[in-house]
Amino acid sequence: MPPGFPPSGVMTLSDVIQRHELASFLRAHREATDPVSVGLPRGPRRRTPGLRREELAQLSGVSVTWYTWLEQAREIGVSRQVIEALARALRLGRDDRDMLFTLAGLALPTAAPEPPQVNDALRRLVQTMQPNPAYVTNVWWDVLACNDMYAELLGGYDERPVAERNILWLTFTQKRSWNLFVDWEAEARQLVGQFRINLAQHPQDPRGGELRDVLIGASPRFAELWREQQARRFEPARKQLRHDRLGVLHLDYVKLDVAEQNDLAMLVFLPADEETAEKLGSRFIPYGGVHELDAG
Repeated sequence: MPPGFPPSGVMTLSDVIQRHELASFLRAHREATDPVSVGLPRGPRRRTPGLRREELAQLSGVSVTWYTWLEQAREIGVSRQVIEALARALRLGRDDRDMLFTLAGLALPTAAPEPPQVNDALRRLVQTMQPNPAYVTNVWWDVLACNDMYAELLGGYDERPVAERNILWLTFTQKRSWNLFVDWEAEARQLVGQFRINLAQHPQDPRGGELRDVLIGASPRFAELWREQQARRFEPARKQLRHDRLGVLHLDYVKLDVAEQNDLAMLVFLPADEETAEKLGSRFIPYGGVHELDAG
């Protein structure tokens, strides 16, 4: 629906509140924008800070009347193109741009994929998990950081090319990984199912499609599982792994998403029994040893 036309339907209290939030957000960012920073002359002394309404309207390609109505929280429709233009004119960063789209009731713009970055605090956290195996991965199961015990489980991690430091690649193409999991078939199915979901959720990242195509060509079993069209979400699970030196380990597999980078996660294997903890040189902490909120 073009801007300037009232939308059809009944307004709810939530809609009214959101329109006022949108109006306040735009007004605050307009007043905080230096006219010189957007290419306007400094001119005579201004009575109001930042951009005037007519200046922002001109920069965004909309009428002054329509923009004024928007800041007055009137019941008018907003289009994706206009919100994009306002975001550009106001030089909004990614977080503020996302907030503008949210307040306008529009789906967030698709962001270009960025190279994954593991910050120092996250690296230290992974190493703190030692001797429990732990690693950081992205949605394509690239191993971005890991501690010594996880590297020992994989075998030859440091000598591998960066392109091969990938859980899917190792699971389906390396004989060592075929023996790592006692129930390799269940692990393989779970990985492929999660990969399928991630591929659907991140279609703008070419890494996913490229990895899928490489795996289909390199592993007949991956190709068979991919054709089954099964999707699986991550679930905490108890796994049995074979360690060359320590034997069979019983481990609880836990995933922790990284809040500031929602495409990264840290995964940790915790000893599931005292025998495994002793083999790892770790501690077995039974259930019930944690302070919890009393649901009752």
